[in-house]
Amino acid sequence: MLFNSYTFVVFFIIMLILHNLPFSWKVKKINLLIASYLFYAAWNPPFILLLWLSTVVDFFVGRALFTQENIHKKRLLLVISLIGNLGMLCFFKYGGFLLENFVTVVNLVGWDFHPAKPNIVLPAGISFYTFTTLCYTIDMYEKKSKPVKSMLDFSLFVTFFPHLVAGPIVRPPQLVPQFESPRKATQQQLLNGLFLLSLGMFMKVVLADSMLSQTANDVFNTSKLLPALDAWMGVLAFSGQIFFDFAGYSTCAIGAAMCLGFVLPQNFNYPYAAIGFSDFWRRWHITLSSWLRDYLYIPLGGNRNGKFKTYINLMLTMLLGGLWHGANWTFVVWGGLHGFYLWVEKAITDFRKDKVKPLATVAASEIGVLGPVPEMLKPNIFKNFMLALFTFFLVNVTWVFFRASTFSKAWDLLKSMFGFTSQGEAQLTTLAIIKLTVIVTGMVTIHWLMRNTNVLAVAPKVSWWLFGIFWAAIVLLIIWSQESSSSFIYFQF
Repeated sequence: MLFNSYTFVVFFIIMLILHNLPFSWKVKKINLLIASYLFYAAWNPPFILLLWLSTVVDFFVGRALFTQENIHKKRLLLVISLIGNLGMLCFFKYGGFLLENFVTVVNLVGWDFHPAKPNIVLPAGISFYTFTTLCYTIDMYEKKSKPVKSMLDFSLFVTFFPHLVAGPIVRPPQLVPQFESPRKATQQQLLNGLFLLSLGMFMKVVLADSMLSQTANDVFNTSKLLPALDAWMGVLAFSGQIFFDFAGYSTCAIGAAMCLGFVLPQNFNYPYAAIGFSDFWRRWHITLSSWLRDYLYIPLGGNRNGKFKTYINLMLTMLLGGLWHGANWTFVVWGGLHGFYLWVEKAITDFRKDKVKPLATVAASEIGVLGPVPEMLKPNIFKNFMLALFTFFLVNVTWVFFRASTFSKAWDLLKSMFGFTSQGEAQLTTLAIIKLTVIVTGMVTIHWLMRNTNVLAVAPKVSWWLFGIFWAAIVLLIIWSQESSSSFIYFQF
């Protein structure tokens, strides 16, 4: 089921009514659990079995991990959980990719091997709920938190419909305690939640789908060489599309949970106003970057074993983070470019040996959200803004590999972007270029102005009538633009 569909509107209204009726808290949780399974079943009902399997195994394995004192048995239980979760993820998401690369290698060494292509359907959201359950069993192994007492609470933690398919990636301490006692949205929470839902759908339906997707598709899907202007417009269109699509989903998820009285973690914080790449990863897909920091980078050794190993651990984390996004080497290159940018940033910082701990050093040691961090060159606003624009420029270069289906297409587009082609056939109209310029300029400007605040903090400062007009306008634009219900980009990951 899609947030940007009329089916979800009806579904959510029913859920709000049921959640506010005078039922017991246990009945309300059962209602939420059944609704979450129905929400997921709208894609492919048989895949609910995978959710059940992952939920049941990790609930009992997690409890055993916490109570088990024998280190060998404890490690065996952890291995069972890792194999179960990562095994399903590898089969469904990377099965075809692994087979394809295996065939390529064996054919290179002289073995003529051509198996039938596997017909594997990727379950929606498997990357997200796998990371959700994995963090629980790893936390139980390290005794970072106590086991969830109730199977009902654990099942709801895994399948809670707002975050189930595309995040935010939640951890047990962030959500499970909220299921232990009755929760009901206050009037202000309900209004805030409905506004966030509207804003998220506006970002997805109006901006990502109606305004930007066609330009991005025209440029990335063409087989022709392009003029530099068209190439850049296509990349900027995708840059805006993927932000409005994914941040739109996260905003909808947070808003839907808030309407029911629950709080989900923030997942985006105006990333195109980032000053450097460590700052970017504090603002883009925040829950993933913190997950990679805590469950991959730090276990690899973090920054504890010297600069050389710090660089290696950082690059491995970013490469695997890239591969998490999709079964294609282009995603690995995307992650590698981000790792390289962080390398350069750290090297410059180490060379300067600034008295204030800089962003790059933090990024190299602790990728993710780390709380308040001093900004580079804070007194110089203009210089910071120019650094943010330079960061945005480099981010757009990485998006070429993220969006392109093959390396040849990525290379052709990069050559067009930087003027290394002598010929180029224009694909975009003047109107499309003007529209895109206005949207991207507005997006970057708003990111910069809002980089140290958020929508819910700004809204109370606006006159009620002006806020009402804005809210009504975005709802009307959503209805006007809702010609079809396209999936969110991150559903494929």
